[in-house]
Amino acid sequence: MTLASTATLTIGEMREFASFTAGEQRYIKRSLDIGLSRCDAFRLWGRSEDENVAIRRQYVAYQDLKALRGLVPQEGGIGEIERFVGKCIRIAAFDLGQERIESFSAFRFLYERLLGAEVRPYLPSVFCAAAALPLIRPGHRKVLLQSLSEAAATAPAWSERQPSFLPEYVEDVEAA
Repeated sequence: MTLASTATLTIGEMREFASFTAGEQRYIKRSLDIGLSRCDAFRLWGRSEDENVAIRRQYVAYQDLKALRGLVPQEGGIGEIERFVGKCIRIAAFDLGQERIESFSAFRFLYERLLGAEVRPYLPSVFCAAAALPLIRPGHRKVLLQSLSEAAATAPAWSERQPSFLPEYVEDVEAA
């Protein structure tokens, strides 16, 4: 792959991220900081006691991410799928239950960075299962499930290219 095509794909990822709501962008960046152990999320993201409690819960929910990365099915056997999908649905249900993710696109964007490109074929199933759980508020459940396009749900193949854009926290800069 040429440098130009890699740059084009990265710009596409940046555009996709820019299309998400400000709340989704903030949640994705915080989730990546927690899930990839990039920084102390309490120091960077904790603006209030309620937010610190939410961050603490997210650290607990994400504690199985490292193990989950090793469980992504390689052969597609039912045993592999069962071990992976159950754990992934639990973490996805946590994220969707926070009501900061409003679409499958934002969910996919986050999870392909948390778990790697090889998880893409399983994300529509995980998303639907987690979004359909009774712990998701009915109004939010409807929005989430309607955001999954037919093309994403029935895709015959998924790219194996690892994501190249990992959004990070940026300090607000005073206007000159």
